[in-house]
Formats: sequence, structure tokens, C-alpha cells
Amino acid sequence: MFNSLSDRLAHTFKNLKRKGTVTESDLNATIRDIRLALLDADVALPVVKEFTGRIRERGLGAEVHQALNPAQQIVKIVNEELVSILGGQTRRLNLAKNPPTVIMLAGLQGSGKTTFAGKLGKLLADQGHTPLLVAADLQRPNAVTQLEVVGQRAGVPVFAPERGNVFGHDAAMESGEGTRSFGDPVDVAVDGVEQARTKGHDVVIIDTAGRLAVDMDLMRQASDIRIETGAHEVLFVIDAMIGQAAVETAKAFADGVGITGSVLTKLDGDARGGAALSVATVTGQPILFASTGEGVKDVELFHPDRMASRILDMGDVLTLIEQAEQAFDQAQAREMTRKFLSDEDFTFDDFLDQMAAIKRMGSLKQMLGMMPGMQGMRAQLDSLDEREFDRVEAMVRSMTPFERNHPKQINGSRRARIARGSGVSVGEVNQLIERFGEAQKMMRQLKKGGLGGMPGMPGMGGGAKKGKAPQRKKGKSGNPAKRAQQEREAQQKAVAAREASFESAFGGGADQGSGLPSGQDADLSGLKLPPGFEKFLDPKGK
Repeated sequence: MFNSLSDRLAHTFKNLKRKGTVTESDLNATIRDIRLALLDADVALPVVKEFTGRIRERGLGAEVHQALNPAQQIVKIVNEELVSILGGQTRRLNLAKNPPTVIMLAGLQGSGKTTFAGKLGKLLADQGHTPLLVAADLQRPNAVTQLEVVGQRAGVPVFAPERGNVFGHDAAMESGEGTRSFGDPVDVAVDGVEQARTKGHDVVIIDTAGRLAVDMDLMRQASDIRIETGAHEVLFVIDAMIGQAAVETAKAFADGVGITGSVLTKLDGDARGGAALSVATVTGQPILFASTGEGVKDVELFHPDRMASRILDMGDVLTLIEQAEQAFDQAQAREMTRKFLSDEDFTFDDFLDQMAAIKRMGSLKQMLGMMPGMQGMRAQLDSLDEREFDRVEAMVRSMTPFERNHPKQINGSRRARIARGSGVSVGEVNQLIERFGEAQKMMRQLKKGGLGGMPGMPGMGGGAKKGKAPQRKKGKSGNPAKRAQQEREAQQKAVAAREASFESAFGGGADQGSGLPSGQDADLSGLKLPPGFEKFLDPKGK
């Protein structure tokens, strides 16, 4: 959603970083570019004025003029102010001390309230809660049925005593039923809370009705539901694609209903995203959740600092790590560690397990987009065909258990059979086995303490320096006791080297060998792969 804004801000900061010193004229030009980028992204004008005003005030202050790198200091200021307009600190749900916690969803029709109700229920259920969805939207046609379907997919029960508008007013009149009575949404909401208290549900999520536009009946109904149910949280659900209209709608709900937070939906769209940068400032209430897709799991807690980092192309590694922790099974991770330390080869079965875990994390394009500096590689990301991984999986599953554990034994006839079974060419099977063999070699080199056979890699033990003769190895002692001691020391060094290489390779020792102080992250955006490594990123090996 923020691709256009990210590109324009990246171009602005690139021009700024080329300057050794930052003058007032440079600062004015930078602020002008930022203002135009925000306005083009449909950010509300009052928010833009406040945002750029704070940047100008801080940019002309001592913190920039006394900085060793003024350009980077301005980028830091922009990042901090961007976090501020997005809400500042991460805010979680306020759960009631005496259950059930009542969460009311409000917003316009089509904003995604019903879908989000199921997503929130699934998220809370995964955290150990017992949520109950209440169908209090009795006006939109088939809203109750939709909530029941969403609840079934999420595995969350739904309280729906009234069917609501099933056919619509016109259909009801044509069928001779006259004006239909859809029930009282306030009574349904109150009964839903009582049902949750009786059945032992600790969270109630009330899906309320919306309108195509703000009107008094909508506000009155939403306000009555909040008062009668004693809602602990009133979340304003807003479509992040509606642009400037988000400002007036957000203000109307904040004044008429009294919201406690907001939810951004459809962040996976291609709109300009001004609502996300306006709603927190306009309402004075934080954004709690962001919906990023159609699946019941496509929702995440909103972190203002991480969203600001994404917009400024600094990546979102923390979210990526959290997704990996949820997707990767701890028992499988321990088994991979045991295999690595015991000199066992990485097999195609291990490869299938890792691929399944990556799929559980979600879209590969979204994951790669969370890496720092990936906005400049958007064309490559857009051209990434995720179906290629399905073809690779089909090739592996066409192998016999023996072949998966002994890839060197896959001869020509076996490769032809695998190609026929997976619907690919023999050449693609050959490329897969060749790349897998190279990956196994790299793993063996890591086990030995580094990629020693790779020239030109600083700190990786590449070739010997010119002008220095290779050191001779010390021979084994003729004394049996001393020779046994030497063998024990060599074995201990080998184990220590394997453990160190494993920690550095899989992130276990981020602070141990990085040369950085504890807790400080390294800037990886400028790193480039050595020649020849591109084929590991190209599924077709080109």
C-alpha cells in the first residue's frame, strides 16, 4: 500500500545523503518533497502541516547542526515523527478484570467489520481466550449468515438469535410479507453478553450495522449498544483505501460514539494509504490492528515503529522473526540443530519440512518485503512466481523415500521418472538436484567453521595471503599419552567451531561475533552477494 510513498521518500533521502552538510535551503527542499509525497498519498492536510512543521522545527535545531552526519539525523527525525503520527506506542486490547471483555466493532458498511470480527476471534482463540461473536448487524442483507460463515472458518462460536435482513426490503415486499421486522440490534448485543457470561466465554465481539455514509440513526444505534453492553473497547474499523474520506468518517465516529481505537483493513491493497497516516492523529486514539489479507489469519497487531520502518524502507525484521517463531516447530528446529552438529546431511525431507514452515508464514513476497532495502528491488519481487515453489515441491514429492535421503543415487532413469511424475522437464529436475548438492556443500563448510573455500569473503577464511607461506601443521606426538591429549583438544576445537558457525549462520549469536555492542543491529542494506550466488535466488537457476 505504501509503495509510492516509500519510493518518493527514498528518492528524497538519497539526494539528501549525498550532501556533506545540510543547509536551511536543503532542509526546505527536503520538507517540500516530503509534503508533496504525503499529499499525494492522500494524507489529511492538517496532519501534513503538523508533521512537516515538527520536522522543520527539529531540523533547524541543535540536534542536526551538532550531529556528525546531519543527513542521517534528519532521516532519524522523520522516522520518529512518522512513528508519532501513527500513534506512538503499540497499544494492545484492554481486557476486563471481570470477564467477559466486550469489544464492539463500528464503522461504515463495506469497511470489513464482519470479516475482521472472525479474524480477531481467531487471533484471541490462538492466544488462549474463548471468544464469542455476536451478530448485531440485522440490516445489511445476509450479514448474519456471513458472520456465521466467518466464525465457522475461524473456529469461533457465533450468537445469532435473529436472522436479520435475509431477502432485503424489495424481496420481502414482492413475497407478500410486507415490511419485515429484523429484530432489535441492542437487545441482541445485550443478550449476547449475557450468553457469554452464562457459557463461560471471556471475550465478546459484537458486529454492528453500518451505513454507506454517516447518519444520525447509525450513530444513535451504535451509541445505545455501547451504553447497554458496557463495552470495554469500541474499535472503529476503517477501510485504508478510502483516502481523504477517512478523516471526516473517523471524526464523526469519535465524536458520536466515542471510540477507543481503530482497525485498518485492506492494507494489502494498492491504494495510497493516507487513512493509515491520518486516523490516529485525527481521532486521538491509537491503531490497534491491521488486516492484511482475506484469510482468517491475515491480521496483525499494529506497531507504529515497525510500520514507519516499512514506509522508510528500513524493513520490519521483528515482525518477520515473530512470524517465523509461530510457523517453525520447535521440535523440528531442535532436530535440525542435532543434525547440523552431528555431521548429518541435509536431506530432501528436511527441505520439505522447511518449505512447509515458510508457507505457514504467508506470502513469500510479503516476507521478503520486510527485509531492509527491499523496496529498491520491487521489480524483482513483483516478478517472483511463488508457483515455482509448488513445482519444486512436486518434484521432491515425486521422489521415493530412498531418493530423498540419497540424492546422489538419482540416476538418469530415476530423474526421467521424477520429471514425468511432477509434470516438469528432466532439465528442471537436474537443476534442482544440482542446486541441492551445492547447498549441502555449503552446509558442510559451515560445520567446519566457515566458508573457507570462498575467495574474496572477508572474515570467512578465504585463500592464503600473498607473500606468506602456508603454516605447517604440527605433527602428532610419538608419546601415546600426549598424542591422546592432542586428539582430545582437536576434537573439542572442532565441536566449538561447529557450534560457533551454527550460531552465526542461524542467528543465535547476533551479538556474539558481529562486532557490535549488545542490542545494536547491523546495517545490512549495503551488503551484496558474491558472484555466482544469484542462482540460489533464481528458482530456475538462470
